[in-house]
Amino acid sequence: MRYTTSMSVSSNKSSGTSSDKRLFDQAVAVLKSNDRGHYVAPAKDLYPHQWLWDSCFTAIGLRHLDIDRAQLELTSLLRGQWRNGMVPHMLFESDGYMQRDWGVWKSELNPNAPDEIATSGITQPPMLAEAVVRIGQKLSLPERRTWYKQMYPHLLAYHHWLYAERDPHDEGLVLLIHPWESGLDNTPPWMAELHQHQLPGWIRLLQTLHLDPLIGLFRTDTRFVARAERLTNVEALVMYSTQRRLRRKRYDINAILSRSMFTIEDLAFNCILIRANEHLEHIAKTIRQEIPAKLTAHMHKSRKALEQLWDPYGRQYYSRNFGSHQLLKETSIATLLPLYAGCITKERAAVLVEMLENESQFGSAYPIPSVPLDSPYFDGKRYWQGPTWVNMTWLVIDGLERYGYKDHAGALRDSVIDMAKQQGIAEYYGPETGEPLGADDFSWTAALVIDMLRKGK
Repeated sequence: MRYTTSMSVSSNKSSGTSSDKRLFDQAVAVLKSNDRGHYVAPAKDLYPHQWLWDSCFTAIGLRHLDIDRAQLELTSLLRGQWRNGMVPHMLFESDGYMQRDWGVWKSELNPNAPDEIATSGITQPPMLAEAVVRIGQKLSLPERRTWYKQMYPHLLAYHHWLYAERDPHDEGLVLLIHPWESGLDNTPPWMAELHQHQLPGWIRLLQTLHLDPLIGLFRTDTRFVARAERLTNVEALVMYSTQRRLRRKRYDINAILSRSMFTIEDLAFNCILIRANEHLEHIAKTIRQEIPAKLTAHMHKSRKALEQLWDPYGRQYYSRNFGSHQLLKETSIATLLPLYAGCITKERAAVLVEMLENESQFGSAYPIPSVPLDSPYFDGKRYWQGPTWVNMTWLVIDGLERYGYKDHAGALRDSVIDMAKQQGIAEYYGPETGEPLGADDFSWTAALVIDMLRKGK
């Protein structure tokens, strides 16, 4: 495996400092340590599998070190692509701990699942096109065209699946069927909806009898990370219960939607999809391919449909319940992601930047809290209910730059780099203290720190 172990001074004006060099080398070492040959695990013990958007973010960093290895990270993901086009959020290997996990999913219940590898039965934010294009930026034009031609059929099938199965009313917004699909697992909009409408009776009974602490005895994640930094026992139970319901329906979307199930048009996911659609159009143009007209119509409708998630009174974007079309008015970092989508007006972008600057909302000491500081959900240590995640900050930085907020983007980038220098390569961080939280030596943090040091070039 070839990794570049030195940082080119010429690629970044600030890269000549010794502290930048030490951080760069530390990030490279994390990726090496987590490398399993054909994919980089997010973290050694806690996350041994291959995850969709983890691998995409990791590939964005790997492209600065070894372009072939970055490409392998993405082609490895496609081993798990389903016959209907879905790219699952997890791919499993066949040893011990991993074998137990794939037994929970039983993806083989669905005829579209691949025969050669076990996967989950749901997807995750569609970052694949972004990663493909970022790798393409490092290639000569002939090499880029070859790379795009290799990936294009898979991307086309995936985006077609998203609209065919997850936009049944042709609204331009795709729905999700599990919080894990959002990538922001226990984010407030999902948790509020679950607790208010979807909490199974047996879980409510456990709560009433104060027996939910017993569940902690069977959790594997808290063996590696402090309980205060993970989902609560009730949240973990709800995730498991929802997954079991999907498995009973064999991950068949018609069966899932035939009864009132937990379905949300997730803001973050749809923003990422809108940007991914732009990348898909760029890829098609580069290799002189024409995207089918029906898919093109869906993609263009998504850009306009995002405005249905704007609340004029709250002056922000929210996720929406698929069935009732009711906005889920719990704020999270997702409300900033229309900047990344790139399809909102400059006036709306300015409103989001004001929220980013506001020290009572997203203007924390370390960027950017996953839940605003003034939210009743805010907990600076607990997973997606407060901590800052480098991948989300990376998305916001990208959006800010394209809207012309270069200084804001640069300040956020510098703050992330300083935080990593001081606290190491953690899964997430305390937004008020910068303290490292979650798993140590986390791959997408390492990869995106490398990309930030190179300023995305």
